[in-house]
Parts: sequence; C-alpha cells; structure tokens
Amino acid sequence: MKLEAQALFFALSGGVLPAILWLWFWLKEDSTDPEPRGLIVITFLAGIVAVVLVLPFQKVVYSYLQNYTVIMFILWALIEEVFKYFAAYIAALRNKAVDEPIDMIIYMVTAALGFVALENTLFLINPLITGNVVDSIVTGNLRFIGTSLLHIISSATVGIFMAFSFYSSKQTKRISLWCGLALSILLHTLFNLSIIEENGNQTFITFSVLWISVVALLLCFEKIKRFNLEHRT
Repeated sequence: MKLEAQALFFALSGGVLPAILWLWFWLKEDSTDPEPRGLIVITFLAGIVAVVLVLPFQKVVYSYLQNYTVIMFILWALIEEVFKYFAAYIAALRNKAVDEPIDMIIYMVTAALGFVALENTLFLINPLITGNVVDSIVTGNLRFIGTSLLHIISSATVGIFMAFSFYSSKQTKRISLWCGLALSILLHTLFNLSIIEENGNQTFITFSVLWISVVALLLCFEKIKRFNLEHRT
C-alpha cells in the first residue's frame, strides 16, 4: 500500500507538474491581457475530466479495430481532439471573458495540458508501481517532450483556426472550426503512426517536426496579436 501511495504521488508529480510548467510558458504569450485565473483552472480541470471520458470510447475502438491500426489511430485521434475541444468549449469558450482571438488558443492549449496532466500520470504510474524507476523516468521525459507537444500543437491548431475567424460570420466560424479539427486529427494520427515505428531516425524526425511546429505556433501567436490590433483600430 505504501509503495502504491508513493507511486501515485510521483506519477502525479511527473504528470501534473510538467503540464503546469508548459501552461505557465504559454500563458506568458497573453501576458498583456491575461485571462481570469479561475477560468484557466476550470479549463485545465475540464481537460483532466476529458481523459476519463475518452478512455472508454478508445477501449471500444481498440476492441473492434486493433487489427486495423490506421483506422484505430484515426478514431483515437478524433475522439481525443473532439473531447479536448468540448472541454475548452464547455469550460471557457462560451464565457464573455473570451474577448479576443488569442484567447481561443490559450483555452484550447489549457484544456490540452489538463488532458496531458492525467494522461501522463496514467502512463507513469504502472512502471512506478512495479518498481521500474528507470522506465518511468524515460517515459516521463519522452512524454514531456513528445506527447505533450503533440497535444499542445494539435489543440492549438484548432485554436488558430478559430482565432483567425474570430471576427467572421457564424458560418465561417463553423467551417474554420471543422477545418481546424480535421487538421488536428490528421497531425495527431501521423504522430501516433510515426512513433510505433522501431526506427531511431524516424523518432528523431518526428520530434524535430514537433519542435519546428512549436516555433511556428509562437509565430502564429504574434500574427494573431497583429490580426487583433488590425481589427480593433
């Protein structure tokens, strides 16, 4: 019991703390007009709840499609991206505090990091319970760098599409949302397919693309800030 309690503590620390660190980093991008801290916390928690809701659906998909890897990964990605979006939507996106385009990305990324916090905790807890500390450290590092970035980028992609349609008609907003979700599902699926390849070069390329995507996301933040100023002047 003591070992399991310790494993749970370290798994939570390894899952939640890196997610909070990433959240702090991305919130700095909206430091001139920061979002209400309470709304950020609620959205983060909604992302955590999304994991609990996603797992049964993914289990059903696995039970029927485990021999059809590509289709299974597409559906897994679809489930995760849709639930992350609804976590952000229910928790924050309908709130009047969301009053500028960049807020769309902030709340999408916040929900994604809540999702990451619990997902990473679940991945870490088993090797810790079995006493395989080395495996847990390796898993934690890989997920901090890889999967965390994937969730940030995929959810931010949806947020970017919503941000650029912020001042548009409802129909345009709806189309932009669907396009953003479709692209995020594609990116998520491609990442999942790439990491199942037992190939060091493939892994290096995948992680390099993720970091390049982070730089592109930072550039998008600046672009959206200018976009917002243009529409307000």
